[in-house]
Amino acid sequence: MKNTCNASVASKGFCHYKCTNGIKRHLAIHTLGLPFFTHCTKANVSDDQGLIELLGRNLDYFRAKPVNIPKITILLDHGYHPDKLIAALQQLYPQIMTKIRFELASKPTQAEKTAQGKTGFVPIATRWIVERSNAWMERCKSLVKNFERTLDHATAKLNLCFIRLMLKRLVSA
Repeated sequence: MKNTCNASVASKGFCHYKCTNGIKRHLAIHTLGLPFFTHCTKANVSDDQGLIELLGRNLDYFRAKPVNIPKITILLDHGYHPDKLIAALQQLYPQIMTKIRFELASKPTQAEKTAQGKTGFVPIATRWIVERSNAWMERCKSLVKNFERTLDHATAKLNLCFIRLMLKRLVSA
């Protein structure tokens, strides 16, 4: 997410992949598109490190989760490296892999695309859950760019956006 001139130097980072000076928003989303956890980092923080920070900040949730309940599946795109994530998370909480598992989202092969009669970019339903949540965020004017001076404020504004979204759904239900 691009920064505005209001953002402080402490919250700015440059992402070489997207050529953007700003922040990254890391989301752990439920299958309904509503967030479990949110976290904002500088744009130069890798996706792997951002996920480690996101889960590391919420280790109490995993510590409280009983072992006899099925593992939580965390679906990742191909920008993440599960081996690196597992090693880093086990240093923070050794029993975490008894409660979660990582799964890379499948990419359609060229043969599958041809069988469907499609070429180029083909959306994957499970990966679009996060993209839909990002689109919901974009409806909040204050989240179109990063106007916040600190990363904590950016995370709080992100949480407020989702709280507003959930309240609107409760009222209309």
